[in-house]
Amino acid sequence: MITIKNFRSVQGTIETITIPSAKQQTIDAQGKLTLIPALIDPHVHFRVPGADHKEDWKTGARAAIAGGVTTVFDMPNNTPPCFNKENLLAKKRLIDQQLAEVKIPLRYHLYFGADKNNLNEIGKVKNEIIGIKVFMGSSTGNLLMDDDAALERAFQLGAQENLIVAVHAEDEVIIQKNKQKFAGQLDPAIHSKIRDRKAAIKATKKALELAEKYSAQVFILHVSTKEEIDLIRDAKRNAILAYCEVSPNHLFLNEKDYAKWGNRVQVNPPLRTEKDQEALWEAIHDRTVDMIGSDHAPHTIAEKNKHYGESPSGIPGVETTLPLLLNAYHEKKITIERIIELTRENIETIFRLDPISDVVLVDLESVKTIEDKFLQTKCGWSPYAGRKLKGWPVYTILQGEIFNIEPHTHAYATL
Repeated sequence: MITIKNFRSVQGTIETITIPSAKQQTIDAQGKLTLIPALIDPHVHFRVPGADHKEDWKTGARAAIAGGVTTVFDMPNNTPPCFNKENLLAKKRLIDQQLAEVKIPLRYHLYFGADKNNLNEIGKVKNEIIGIKVFMGSSTGNLLMDDDAALERAFQLGAQENLIVAVHAEDEVIIQKNKQKFAGQLDPAIHSKIRDRKAAIKATKKALELAEKYSAQVFILHVSTKEEIDLIRDAKRNAILAYCEVSPNHLFLNEKDYAKWGNRVQVNPPLRTEKDQEALWEAIHDRTVDMIGSDHAPHTIAEKNKHYGESPSGIPGVETTLPLLLNAYHEKKITIERIIELTRENIETIFRLDPISDVVLVDLESVKTIEDKFLQTKCGWSPYAGRKLKGWPVYTILQGEIFNIEPHTHAYATL
């Protein structure tokens, strides 16, 4: 049994709780640490199999724990892709082996990648997956659903098998037309013009229409524009089974950040305007947004330093999401209660997950600066490096194990 004494509740009261564990351990929070539910990150790319030079489940698990995350949903755009039962089960074996090596019992669920050639596989794996992932626009890997008939069938199957269809909503035709229009331009800021807002809006509109047509559950990932938010808000009002996620990429970065970070902030969908950021925060307040996912998508510095057009899209983020949100709490942008809803409670409800006892103890008064050298992710960098943030995790309790995080170094040890 783990006893956590003298912690501060979200409401401000001093309390003591016990958590099931095979060990007898006590943490005395001394009235200084606030207890919140551990985070679920519904959107990570831990790169196994096929790209473990960028990340693997050993480093990914360390990064998750350092960020107060004890459950992750991993995406299927691997090499080979996670798009048949054989690859899915092989991926699970690799994950379990790597987590055992580092003795971190990270909870995880896997998405299944859908393309026009593998839709018959969905019924075979429906009890092994958290949902169906559809790339309406090309991104990392070669999973792309650019066939309208197959896209419709994916939504039909989602409804039939009671599976959420998670959508990367960018229109591939618009993207390819813009690539030709801006061919040869090397300024990373051109990324936001190639993958322009029209591409996102058109794809989101189509996904919502298909969800309505087939009474399917659709989950629009990493929403980035005001217009998409408006579409999703209207869909919810019309009782369409629509959910949406925003990522720190679009809450805490915008087009102005290309000037400093270049390709390091190249991400799909791309950075948008400050007005779009304002719309995302408003959607958090009015509950149009259901969850926050990091879209943790690490690449090496060498890969990111290539010329635009050769550099890959993606930003690491699983260990910085919680500190960024806690700092936003101090800036009066969000309440602690809303953070808990967006990073745990709503995700459990929407994905019908069994309740768990994982928690995080955070020091809301701790002020630290993000530094690349202290990050646990294998890629070893962050576009948030240099930001001074107030509010950091100190202890992450996962499946009855206590991980002690030193907020400055992000080093951790099992007590």
